[in-house]
Amino acid sequence: MKRRSFLESTALAAGVGLLSLDSVRAESAPTAVAVDRISITLPEGWRVFDVVTRIDVPAGGKSSKVWLPLPSVNEPQWIRPMGNLWQSNAAEIHIVTEPVYGTQMLYAEWPDNAAPPALEVLTRSALRDRQVDFNKPDKSKKLSDAERALYTRPTKLLPTDGIVKTTADQIIKGKNSDREQARAIYDWVVDNTFREPKVRGCGLGDIRFMLESGDLGGKCADINALYVGLARSAGLPARDVYGVRVTESRMGFKSLGKRGDCSKGQHCRAEVWLDGYGWVPVDPADVRKVVLEEPPGNLPLDSEPVKKARRFLFGGWEMNWMAYSVAHDLKLPNSSGPEVAYLMYPQAEVDGKRRDSLDPESFRYRCSASG
Repeated sequence: MKRRSFLESTALAAGVGLLSLDSVRAESAPTAVAVDRISITLPEGWRVFDVVTRIDVPAGGKSSKVWLPLPSVNEPQWIRPMGNLWQSNAAEIHIVTEPVYGTQMLYAEWPDNAAPPALEVLTRSALRDRQVDFNKPDKSKKLSDAERALYTRPTKLLPTDGIVKTTADQIIKGKNSDREQARAIYDWVVDNTFREPKVRGCGLGDIRFMLESGDLGGKCADINALYVGLARSAGLPARDVYGVRVTESRMGFKSLGKRGDCSKGQHCRAEVWLDGYGWVPVDPADVRKVVLEEPPGNLPLDSEPVKKARRFLFGGWEMNWMAYSVAHDLKLPNSSGPEVAYLMYPQAEVDGKRRDSLDPESFRYRCSASG
């Protein structure tokens, strides 16, 4: 297929025209649209979603850099990345893959801000709901020694010693199987944490501070990080999975969906490896979100919506959410700034100084989803 025809068919299938940068001046015409992967045909049960992200770095600096997360999780049973389109007036733009977790990001650089830096990216993924059948273990599922080491090791914000280890040992006491231990940690996190709406973004996930201070309030990157850190401390491979909500819930949860504008739809989930079942999806943070936000709000733990969410979210995910990556402590390529705890929001630097991705005056981006 000719390149132009392929680009047009991809854009039309998404229900949009080819990307446009209408605010870029004519004298700084954007580069040609680029694509890095082809589409695939999917069987029944899958849904295809497009996420368009538009980034505008405020003028005022001499040079700018941007790092945009791309879908890097490819699990054929529930998520299949289908490609990326982008358009920009950047002098340099390409996909970078970091070596430890395989996290992909789009890197763009403007060494001389002759015109306001602009970037627009379309990502497409196919998604299918997840539900583990605990009555049908599969002994063929194996985790390599390297993967087990990676997903049980500590990170800067996920220590596995001290109060984290002590707490985990108390939670799993008397629980013999990995499934019993994983469930005990899940129930403890649901029972003892709470969603704190004043936390910026999705939170940071500093679990030692949470436990030492006794302040177990936070958002998804805090609450699910606590699950992951406790699980790793108990010897269970576990990982955070960072992504964005792309549509409303079909399970009837008003609080667990995001349609259209997903600029603030970022959401962190978690997985734990159980022998015979592989990576098992969990999301105690969304149980606490249902408690706080599901109408009429502040629901008790024994209310029907909360019990429904609690049952489903140990072993199930509704895939109205697109996964980006599982990386922790990420060093952005060609960056002079510190590591990021995770890459779920676009990142930018102007004149070598990191911009606050949660401050709209410092760094502007708009994300929209359709499917």
